[in-house]
Amino acid sequence: MTDKELKNLVKKIQNFQAEFQTIEVKKAEGGAPEKLFDTLSSFSNQNDGGVIVFGLYEKNGFEITGVSDVQMLQKKVMEQCEQMEPCVRAVFSAVEIDGKNVVSAEIPPVDIADRPCFNRAKGRIKGSYVRVGDADIPMTEYEVYSYEAYRKKYQDDVRTVDRAELFSLNTNTLNSYLLKLKENRPNLAALDDKQITELMSIVKDGKPTLSAELLFGLYPQAFFPQLGIIATAVQGTEMGDIAEDGSRFADSKRIEGTILEMITGAMSFVKANTRIRTIIGKDGERTDIPDYPLGAVREVLLNALVHRDYSIHTEGMPIQLLIFSDRMEIVNPGGLYGRLTIDMLGKAQPDTRNPVLATALEVMGVTENRYSGIPTIRKEMSEGKHPAPEFSAIHGEFKVCLRNEVIEAAAHTDKKTALLEFLRTPRSKKEIADYLGINSVTYAIKTYIQPLAEEGVVEMTIPEAPGSRQQRYVVKKK
Repeated sequence: MTDKELKNLVKKIQNFQAEFQTIEVKKAEGGAPEKLFDTLSSFSNQNDGGVIVFGLYEKNGFEITGVSDVQMLQKKVMEQCEQMEPCVRAVFSAVEIDGKNVVSAEIPPVDIADRPCFNRAKGRIKGSYVRVGDADIPMTEYEVYSYEAYRKKYQDDVRTVDRAELFSLNTNTLNSYLLKLKENRPNLAALDDKQITELMSIVKDGKPTLSAELLFGLYPQAFFPQLGIIATAVQGTEMGDIAEDGSRFADSKRIEGTILEMITGAMSFVKANTRIRTIIGKDGERTDIPDYPLGAVREVLLNALVHRDYSIHTEGMPIQLLIFSDRMEIVNPGGLYGRLTIDMLGKAQPDTRNPVLATALEVMGVTENRYSGIPTIRKEMSEGKHPAPEFSAIHGEFKVCLRNEVIEAAAHTDKKTALLEFLRTPRSKKEIADYLGINSVTYAIKTYIQPLAEEGVVEMTIPEAPGSRQQRYVVKKK
């Protein structure tokens, strides 16, 4: 980090009066803090790493208190870095500001195959941390396990179901699958069915596997009661909203069965609890637009069932299908697997968490297994004149949000013109969301204000403090 970069970083911290996801501040006036292990761990375990800034006092408005002995501070910090597993290799920089020394320690991310980075003295379970906002939070046992599962390539989709017997599988469905397996595979076709079921992980040590139950089981939930879908149609825009008749849910259903049966059941639930809008164009032509493109919904549900975590840590967690008045959310246990990040979705070939399950569904003609799911969802939403799908992964969950707003080109232009007129007077985020009739303030700003700001049409009244509660947005003066 250059002197200029470090000075700018200090200025940013003081302007915002805050620490961040990748920035931690330590006073260090009397020397290096004794325990940096939590922060060293959390920064090492996130893809962007982080920076620890020494010589600022958070409790006094992040004033510069300075570091009295830069050399000693670096030595003490490195001693703590050596106590991490794997060892942390911090990169130090120092700069003088107002006659006082400020030191930064850049903590690089640890390769995902070596995570979690933890304090050796505490051990992997108790010494691993994750960064949440400006806080270092202990990793859950599941979060630690998820890294180990990737590193050791655990295949939870082929673990045996010890309580199950072969009679728990649907013979007709299984035989149909075996026939498809043999097509254009002469080496496989030369084997008998018993050999094929063992080779293809349908049966293991004489017991059906998890994949076999999910694909061919007569009733998979007999062994895994929570490996299903909890579908809920909420009365408003938030869980807990109540309708005029006092009801909280318009509909609620537990969807069970094999993966194919759950897809069918979930799609029926969606059709029953969403609308088809009729829009009459200026030429008088009628267009029917569903709240959500069913092709996109099916892909999201299929992805959730195929790529969710099926380990013992999450077998008590069903997939959640939530239909609100303004959006649909599908949440499945298990964050993104391996090296995949949100930005890479649909653009890079990912590691597959459940390869046997995914391959079997390809053979059955249910999926393409060509990593086309995310592009298909995006395309379907765009062609249906809906906002782009939103993806998030946090705390061991992966969530997809589909919004049912219809974006008409002309209507969007009219709304933009009206919004700019509204913004001739400085407006808060909440005022803007209310004006647009959008319940989610974050969505309103991201969808309508940020593009205008990037065009240079709208500006903040307090640009040096974007997160200020007094922040307002206004049309930029020419």
